[in-house]
Amino acid sequence: MSTPGRRVGRPRAAGRLDSGLSPRDELLAAAAELFTTRGYAATTTRAVAERAGMRQATMYHYFAGKEDLLAELLESTVTPSLALAHRLLAADEAASAEARLWFLCSSDVRLLCGGPHNLGGLYLLPEVRGEGFAGFHHVRLELKEAYGRLLAATESCGSLDKGELALRTDLVFGLIEGVILIHRSDPDRPADVFAAATADAALRVAGVAEGSLSGVREKATGLASV
Repeated sequence: MSTPGRRVGRPRAAGRLDSGLSPRDELLAAAAELFTTRGYAATTTRAVAERAGMRQATMYHYFAGKEDLLAELLESTVTPSLALAHRLLAADEAASAEARLWFLCSSDVRLLCGGPHNLGGLYLLPEVRGEGFAGFHHVRLELKEAYGRLLAATESCGSLDKGELALRTDLVFGLIEGVILIHRSDPDRPADVFAAATADAALRVAGVAEGSLSGVREKATGLASV
């Protein structure tokens, strides 16, 4: 009888306990570990396959090579935030734009800094500028545009012209992605504390008054079910 989730005819190499993950997810987990510890350039497809407990030939049944693995890992750092951004944009009656923006910022930081591996650090690889990562760049641009739409809905940014709003969006989005470098230098900083502080800073950049931040944070806590 075949094991659920595994493709018949693609045997695993011996010597590794079954993690319960699908072969595809095992490969992604192995690649995440090796790319962030050994480095992308120093990691071979053979090493990824062996770390996942399968033969290199089996790995090619799921991914064409290292570039495909890296592209999927990168997209996994963006697509959940994009989905959340779309829900928050649709929930315009659930809370103010400021509260929704704060919630998106804090959630995005937790995603970038959460997990066992600093996947956000992979953004900095020179290889990511290549054509093979067009999907990642497209999703990232969509997320940035969603940030811009939330910013435009805030009281402080609602009257900005197109150029000023674009600049404010760049600043806020850059602040959120900037946590990648900070997290890399201090990986033991609690993600929740870091996320809240970064979301506060993002709203200051957006022009929200300091005295309003506590109220915004309180309203944002009610958005967890959005």
